[in-house]
Amino acid sequence: MKKLLFGFLILTGFALQAQKINYDWKNMSFKQRQEALSTFSPEERKNLLMQFRNNMVLESLDIDGKNKTEFTAIYNEYLANQKKIKSEFNPHFNADALSEDEAKQKLIQSFDIGQKLLDNRKKYAEKMQQIIPSQKVLKLFNTEAMMRDKMNERKPHDGKNTTARKSP
Repeated sequence: MKKLLFGFLILTGFALQAQKINYDWKNMSFKQRQEALSTFSPEERKNLLMQFRNNMVLESLDIDGKNKTEFTAIYNEYLANQKKIKSEFNPHFNADALSEDEAKQKLIQSFDIGQKLLDNRKKYAEKMQQIIPSQKVLKLFNTEAMMRDKMNERKPHDGKNTTARKSP
């Protein structure tokens, strides 16, 4: 009987350990969020950020319940394709070290990648318009641009943070 009880307690302990803690992200301090995220694997962090992004988009576009799943699937597919296209271009190069021909090729490649990104955006805008109104698709792309600008604000360039800091 003791062995059975001991085995049950061990299995219960593993089951409890395996459950994810539900964090109240909105009410956590920055430091608490950092500590919580540090316990996540890179894959868990990626999934959590994707979930946050999807929830934010669904909330900002006010998409009704019956369309949420279908829209989210198309939106994630769109983002995956955008990422795949962007990966075709390596932006880390020294333009001064390129020959004239290499620079021309790199420039042409950048235009080609830009066109592929635009074509992909058009393709998925058409798919999204079958689920949500055009106004919401337009709002999605505007929101994306604002998020991208906000993220670029925080990115350090040449080891320096480009965000303007206001002194107290």
